[in-house]
Amino acid sequence: MTSIAARLIPTWLRQYQLAALPTDVIAGLVVGVLVIPQSLGYAVLAGLPPVYGLYAAIVPVIVYAWLGSSNVQAVGPVAITAIMTASSLLPYAEQGTEQYALMASLLALMVGSLLWIAGRLKLGWIMQFISRGVSAGFVSGAAVLIFVSQLKYLTDIPIAGSSLIGYLSTMQLYARQLHPLTLLIGVIAFALLVANRYGSKWVWRTWLSSSSAKWAERLFPLILLGIAILLSMALHWDARGVATIGNIPQGLPRFTLPHIPDIQEALKLLPTAGLMALIIFVSSSSVASTYARLRGEKFDANRELTGLGLANLFGGFFQSFAVAGGFSRTAINVDSGAKTPLASLMTVLVMIAALIAFNSALAPLPYALLGATIMASIIGLIDIATLKSAWQRDRLDGASFIAAFVGVLIFGLNTGLVIGLMVSFASLIWQSSQPHVAIVGQLAGTGHFRNINRHDVVTFHNLLMLRIDESLFFGNSESVHRRILNALQQYPEAHELILIMAAVNHIDLTAQEMLSTLNQELALQNKHLHFSFIKGPVMDVIEHTPLIAELSGQVYLSTMDAVNALKQI
Repeated sequence: MTSIAARLIPTWLRQYQLAALPTDVIAGLVVGVLVIPQSLGYAVLAGLPPVYGLYAAIVPVIVYAWLGSSNVQAVGPVAITAIMTASSLLPYAEQGTEQYALMASLLALMVGSLLWIAGRLKLGWIMQFISRGVSAGFVSGAAVLIFVSQLKYLTDIPIAGSSLIGYLSTMQLYARQLHPLTLLIGVIAFALLVANRYGSKWVWRTWLSSSSAKWAERLFPLILLGIAILLSMALHWDARGVATIGNIPQGLPRFTLPHIPDIQEALKLLPTAGLMALIIFVSSSSVASTYARLRGEKFDANRELTGLGLANLFGGFFQSFAVAGGFSRTAINVDSGAKTPLASLMTVLVMIAALIAFNSALAPLPYALLGATIMASIIGLIDIATLKSAWQRDRLDGASFIAAFVGVLIFGLNTGLVIGLMVSFASLIWQSSQPHVAIVGQLAGTGHFRNINRHDVVTFHNLLMLRIDESLFFGNSESVHRRILNALQQYPEAHELILIMAAVNHIDLTAQEMLSTLNQELALQNKHLHFSFIKGPVMDVIEHTPLIAELSGQVYLSTMDAVNALKQI
């Protein structure tokens, strides 16, 4: 019985310390109140009625708090999953309809199932194959699309599409439908939110203390929401053509079976669900692992997969769309003093209270304010700093960033991500196919050997020492062979070739055949091939192969042993 309880009750709850209760409660209440406008906006971004943003912040949050890997990560609707939901379901149903909502829940269920299966298969290691350039380029491109897509709420122009070209072309086509009052409200709200978010130093900190300025910055969007509701009621904005969210259905999300697709429809959605699952895992894991490291806690990638998977899977049965760990809401959660997932459960109580008590109060809220909120918050996701850093330090990663960014803008989210991944993998293959092969010499009076182009070293006229700085496989064996032959041509008097294998962790069959061919070519020139510093696991693989059996030279434990034995020959 004890073991069953231990499995059902999470560790954080069994070991909960009452001293953390006050800060957890406060953090949960703060996050819950502050993310209400954001949650409403993300639902609209996903093509759903605003209330679905609150639905998505209830059941998935409870499940993740119980099963997730992070003590402080705040899960809920986020911009990336919202726009991916909208772009994925565009061909299948009209936004805002019941059919569309059921399909959004289906997509969440599919994403959750894929994440859960990946967790069971312990595929957490896959996170390391998404380069920083690809993820930053994808998020930056998605941020630009999100920004442009929200212009429809600031202008009342029916902008639609899945790419930047699509958005801009429809905007031009229907430009005459611009609603001046809606534009005025949206622009003012956007300007105020941007000033609050990025000009806090001048807006608040010139007359408030640092801690007070931080809270003023956080509370301002909520205050602006309240002011917009009051102005909307007083000035009758809805009667003047300004779109408002209207009455929000009262009550909690109910158990609902998602749309049941036919096999062809499911197969069409599966690639999108897979990409969404990948993005959710990568973005959420980056947040959770960062805070785990800062807090001195252990991060389990496979448990994160399971927690995110079940959060989306259960959410799919309770009117939720796909959710992930949020950058901003997690930061607020931590800064507000959250210690355990109890803070997230308190956030759920705030969402429930909003659904029960404040549904009619939100009715006059203009869509223009929700659009401005999303636009102001999304600017920070356009990661120019990473592009500059990548271009200065690693051009290939910079190319992956640009490929993903441009791909998203031109072809849409799914295709853009695939393009970025393809460029990233192509860069990885190219790097592996061009290994560094250095001609080395001996540092005088030591047993160390270094690149002759970087150090003042001693060389020997009859020896050519080459250090191979990469494992050898079919993708680079020909390149290595060519570089060795070029080095031999530069030093024709050397008749003893020593290959230093300290950095070689594997030699596949193609590479073994290449080395055997090299051995034969050297033998025809009355030269000898030697190896030094072959690692034990590598030697286990090649020890009984023709490469070693027919080797014209010797295998030495160290390069120093090889030099001592061969420099007098």
